[in-house]
Amino acid sequence: MRTNEFHLRLSAIFLLGQTACLLTLYQLDYFHSGRKSECGKRFFIALWCNFDAQSGMDTELARTFLEIVSTGSFVRASERLNVGQTTVSARIRNLEQQLGRQLFVRHKGGATLTPAGEQFLRHAPLFVQLWQRTQHQVAVPAGRRAVLTVGSEVSLAQPLLLNWILWMRDALPDISLRVQVDVPKDILSQVASGAIDIAIMYAPQHKPGLKIDLLMEEELVLVSTEPDIRRIDGGGYVYMDWGSDFELHHGMNFPDLAPDVYINLGPLALNYLLAAGGSGYFRVSAVEAYIKAGRLHVIPDMPRFSYPVYAVHHTSADESVLTPALRGLHQMSRELPGTS
Repeated sequence: MRTNEFHLRLSAIFLLGQTACLLTLYQLDYFHSGRKSECGKRFFIALWCNFDAQSGMDTELARTFLEIVSTGSFVRASERLNVGQTTVSARIRNLEQQLGRQLFVRHKGGATLTPAGEQFLRHAPLFVQLWQRTQHQVAVPAGRRAVLTVGSEVSLAQPLLLNWILWMRDALPDISLRVQVDVPKDILSQVASGAIDIAIMYAPQHKPGLKIDLLMEEELVLVSTEPDIRRIDGGGYVYMDWGSDFELHHGMNFPDLAPDVYINLGPLALNYLLAAGGSGYFRVSAVEAYIKAGRLHVIPDMPRFSYPVYAVHHTSADESVLTPALRGLHQMSRELPGTS
């Protein structure tokens, strides 16, 4: 390891003092790819020799750093964190002072990482993740052996997430649950940081440290509020944005269609269709009940599109909790209509 990189890592450890105090030598070796290296021993010794209990740890510095990296801007980071821009700037100055390195170069278009910032980015998520998991462990309710935080995109909350939660309460009663529903980008960031243990998502981006498993292939079908419709036109058609793959195949099958209404949230698009009338593509699992009730009708001889659903979790997650939870999630996904 280069001297500068080693000092930067040491500074990062000192900054996150309380988290570091919870590290065992085994956990420290995890950060060094499982090898009990001499560097790892020096890391551990320096930590205990130099820890200042009064300085404590402010994970907000690391979180703020990661938010700026995610958004590419101090301004957008302040909006996401719901704090003032001056607060964000002050946190980064504090962080840079403690690390002894400049982490960002600010410009009109936002902010970019310096080489030192790139190095710190390799480690900051691990520290935040470890602290969050430690908080989870400490906060385990009486009578439970662990806490599992699960999440999903909004359009997957019903019925898959709900069915999965109900299954876990019955099959894994000794696991305490925390459930979060959010937009895809934030869900993925929370999985990467350790705030969410398992998430259900469409088309998640691959990131280091994450494992992505295919859960099922959902089907998108064209439905209408009118029972006898055989073709669609732009006037009554609701275009639900199901992503780039859907956009490509939809355009190939309906090159001349010009919808009046575009919506990028499944539940909103479905509720609009039910209220205003018309037609649109929706997941079979979401419209099955309305089809049975006669409120929606599948338009015959129209193309159907595949829409895969994935489970995302961190590679360092607790297998004793993760494995049975994932088994239940796969079981619930197989029981949904219109899946394979």
